[in-house]
Amino acid sequence: MVGESLRAEDIKQGEYIWSRRDFFSLSGWLGILAVSGIWGASLIRFMFPRVLFEPSPVFKAGYSNDYSVGEVSEKFKATQRVWIVRDEDGLYALSAICTHLGCTPRWLTAENKFKCPCHGSGFTKEGINFEGPAPRPLERLKITLAEDGQLLIDKGKKYLYEKGEWGKPGSILKA
Repeated sequence: MVGESLRAEDIKQGEYIWSRRDFFSLSGWLGILAVSGIWGASLIRFMFPRVLFEPSPVFKAGYSNDYSVGEVSEKFKATQRVWIVRDEDGLYALSAICTHLGCTPRWLTAENKFKCPCHGSGFTKEGINFEGPAPRPLERLKITLAEDGQLLIDKGKKYLYEKGEWGKPGSILKA
């Protein structure tokens, strides 16, 4: 009773200080509450998927009249990593990604070939590898006509030379 009267007396006077037991008890509960809050927020965030929104692999490349026979167009090399080539047979789109390590080759008009600046792989105008460490030819991309008459390139559909797919519909657009 004596201890209780002192405590009540201390409270009345405004000099009450928490005991060490009260402080650690409150600290422990606040720690548990903080960890539970962080865990709950993490669990709620886990319920929403992280989605990477990428640009569409399909793009329009103008009209077939924009490309002259024997020309390699580098118009979409920087933005889409695609070359559009027109020869006597028609139009085809080549992926501007080296099959060795994924560098972007350059079109050398004077030498009539694609040359990779990283390791020296060389490709003919048709995309066939003939020098350097590239293990296979460049990939052709699907090329069709859109409803409005423009060329429609689909980078999601690739045609591989080594599988004999360069003759399939979509690998070349007869002009």
